[in-house]
Amino acid sequence: MPQRYCRNRGLRRAPTIPMSGTPTRIPRSGRPLHGEPILERAFRVLGAFTEAGEGLTLRVLAARAGLPKSTASRIATQLTDVGALERLDNGDFVVGLQLLEIASLAPRGHGLRAAALPFMEDLHRVTGQHVLLAVREGDEAVLVERLSARDAAAVKYRVGGRLPLAGTGIGVALLAHAPDQVREEVLARAHDAVRLRELMAVVRREGVCATTVPNPLRSGPATMSTVAAPILNRRGDAVGALSLVAPDEGGSRAASRTALRQAGLAISRAVRP
Repeated sequence: MPQRYCRNRGLRRAPTIPMSGTPTRIPRSGRPLHGEPILERAFRVLGAFTEAGEGLTLRVLAARAGLPKSTASRIATQLTDVGALERLDNGDFVVGLQLLEIASLAPRGHGLRAAALPFMEDLHRVTGQHVLLAVREGDEAVLVERLSARDAAAVKYRVGGRLPLAGTGIGVALLAHAPDQVREEVLARAHDAVRLRELMAVVRREGVCATTVPNPLRSGPATMSTVAAPILNRRGDAVGALSLVAPDEGGSRAASRTALRQAGLAISRAVRP
């Protein structure tokens, strides 16, 4: 699967907006890097927002972006002028609707989401849990849709958030069909490379994998269970992945594995030209 809709080499990619715990690389001095383009600083300001509906004061915005307050103020004002940010009556900044309008046009997110939603809705209705859809961006997974029941256990993942390929079921499903270079670089940093190789082998052999991991949230169950399946194009590359996230209750996951496998195959057929 292409890294981006532009000509990048290897894993080199344009600066991304950090989401869901992705750390922002900022200089220790708090000043912009020498010669850093204004566009990169603008993305650092946008990347300061990490929660849906979050409002940030200028001080917090500057601190998270690693920019002097005057620089952050100037960039935030420019972003507000073009609708990328909005300013509330109390002076806080929030993400603007213009970003939503532009992001909704992303072909890798929107087209896949449209094809996957009917199957996601079926899974959501039957399980009453979280159903996630993600695409790979470099060495991370980006969540493009999530359906959640009102009484489902709380999870950390949100639409637009970034997830590691290692350590998450949906990430493993994407990684199993990623280019060799991506897999090797992720494996080199993995805490348990042997286990990760085993899970990827299961995905390639069975079209689905199941994992149990500690719940990153203090509230709710101590562990969460994930069943995930890749969505493949005709070449066998992963254009996305689907997962079901639920509390780990120690029961059989055979039904979930079958349902995810069938949904992944159905969406794969739907997205192929």
